[in-house]
Amino acid sequence: MLGAIGRAFRTPDLRNKLLFTLGVIVLFRLGSFIPAPGIDYSQVQTCVASPALGQGAFGLINLFSGGALLKLSIFALGIMPYITASIITQLLRVVIPRFEALHKEGASGQAKLTQYTRYMTIALAILNATTLVTTVRTGALFGNVDACMNLIQNDTWWGICIIVLTLTAGTALIMWMGEQITERGVGNGMSILIFTSVAAGFPAALNSILTSKGIDIFAIVLAVGLLVILAVVFVEQSQRRIPVQYAKRMVGRRMFGGTSTYIPIKVNQAGVIPVIFASSVLYLPTLISQFGDPEAGWVQWINAHLTRGDHWIYILTYAVLTIFFAYFYVAITFNPEEVADNMKKYGGFIPGIRAGRPTEQYLSYVLTRITFPGSLYLTVVALIPLIALILIDANQDFPFGGTSILIVVGVGLETVKQINSQMQQRHYEGLLR
Repeated sequence: MLGAIGRAFRTPDLRNKLLFTLGVIVLFRLGSFIPAPGIDYSQVQTCVASPALGQGAFGLINLFSGGALLKLSIFALGIMPYITASIITQLLRVVIPRFEALHKEGASGQAKLTQYTRYMTIALAILNATTLVTTVRTGALFGNVDACMNLIQNDTWWGICIIVLTLTAGTALIMWMGEQITERGVGNGMSILIFTSVAAGFPAALNSILTSKGIDIFAIVLAVGLLVILAVVFVEQSQRRIPVQYAKRMVGRRMFGGTSTYIPIKVNQAGVIPVIFASSVLYLPTLISQFGDPEAGWVQWINAHLTRGDHWIYILTYAVLTIFFAYFYVAITFNPEEVADNMKKYGGFIPGIRAGRPTEQYLSYVLTRITFPGSLYLTVVALIPLIALILIDANQDFPFGGTSILIVVGVGLETVKQINSQMQQRHYEGLLR
């Protein structure tokens, strides 16, 4: 593997792509430590250092920002507005016929959808920045602790506008960095930046477990983490290959078709999206309870059962939501009717299955069956941090589970595949044999 890495850096164009990608990653991480204007950064560092603060409510956003959210840096919003905008654009294809038509137009339609996603990202960034400033002013970002009630030094409308504009510009810059990596670097730019944000928290999390739990628990966590990574790699690479045969046809004097291929349906067809959706929906009761009377019965019930992950109601709800969103997202993103129509249009058929409606029903049947173990796999991985919370009280410090491990392994595998393909085009062995 080291020899393959050396060959990659000895290839001029591939070396330039790798160095460009690494340079953008370094700039991205540096931006996570530059404080936003008008923020009392010394007090922010004190609030972040406290183990009782900044946990739970904003954990998912802080994960995708690489810890920049709780530091209130210029990249505090991270890539989350773009992720949300991309998901919304994808879901709107089902509701708005114009979006579905653009999706079918090819490169020009995809470029138009990308432009819509950019506009929506900026709008969501403004909304998220305004919400973040409000939570900072009220102290909700750090659990309504007196020392962290208002960390904004210039608490005027002008100062607040500058903070909102800075955070929005930071999101726009991150979006531009991701697109530059996609065009001039290696891998999908947005995925690489998400990978960087998530992986940046691993050293601190492992060090926290080592210092607070001791070397024995630390060794057990590493062993469990290695097993989880192996299992995730195995499942992420698993797929059901549906064979497809194309009939021979004459076009002029030339014969086309007669080839065999397959439709790859992954076991985890939905990726990490169901876990993100489930976490977001499960956070809504906590968000609503912040606006209620702390002495009210329903607020106390939410705080006792749906805030931390050590209660069976929270765990059961999280599992059910993950399974539901796995089926929901697969149904949105994979259209058996469209696949069957395309196969029929180009003379393709599944051996033993008639073209048209029977092919659509067969694809739906296979997809439903394979999504079930995929959803169970996502649920188990998502519940690993909650199990760690119950066993060793390390929910926030346990990196080998939930969205973090799915993102790190998934993006890592895809990036290695792209490097492999580029090296094999130059008659080299792949990065991983």
